Amino acid sequence: MTKPTDVKTSLDAYRARQGEFRVLDVPDLQYLMVDGHGDPNSAAFTNAMEALYPVAYAVKFANRRALGRDYVVPPLEGLWWADDMAAFTAAPDKTRWDWTLMILVPDWVDRSTVDAAIAQVREKKRPDRLDDVRFEVLSEGRCVQTLHVGPFDQEAGVLTQMHHDVIPSHGLRMTGKHHEIYLSDARRVAPERLRTILRQPVVADPR
Repeated sequence: MTKPTDVKTSLDAYRARQGEFRVLDVPDLQYLMVDGHGDPNSAAFTNAMEALYPVAYAVKFANRRALGRDYVVPPLEGLWWADDMAAFTAAPDKTRWDWTLMILVPDWVDRSTVDAAIAQVREKKRPDRLDDVRFEVLSEGRCVQTLHVGPFDQEAGVLTQMHHDVIPSHGLRMTGKHHEIYLSDARRVAPERLRTILRQPVVADPR
């Protein structure tokens, strides 16, 4: 069996440094996804995670058995948006947030493997949101990203700098959804040590 692949070291899109805003091109990547709305400190958010993780691990073990290819289950990720993006910065209001929780699936995994994993989880656990798990390719393209170290509630200042200073200074404008990659497990890491990649898709600003 080959050494387990870890996207945090094998994919450039999963590298970021605190205080550095990097422009990069993110390749198309495929994910397990569940959608939701509102405060992440809620049962809805927890239910989404409880549906994603069993499927992610079922896919991992199926690949190890069938193909002899192993990998570290990637970190949890989230897409975030609102009718007014000030709900994330100038006027934070978690009740207005929409989100999609995601876990990346390696590019050699196909839909049939994911479908079989979902069926396997359904037989054993059947999480509340299992039927909402979908398998989808995310195309982000050109992005700006940085690393935030600290509590999630302290991201607003970094996002304000990214949205209003860094992105315009590169002749770019925001498009798509704000993207977060949770490199730390918030259940086990102190808030001040949490490491989160903050990513924003962008396009050239013609102005």
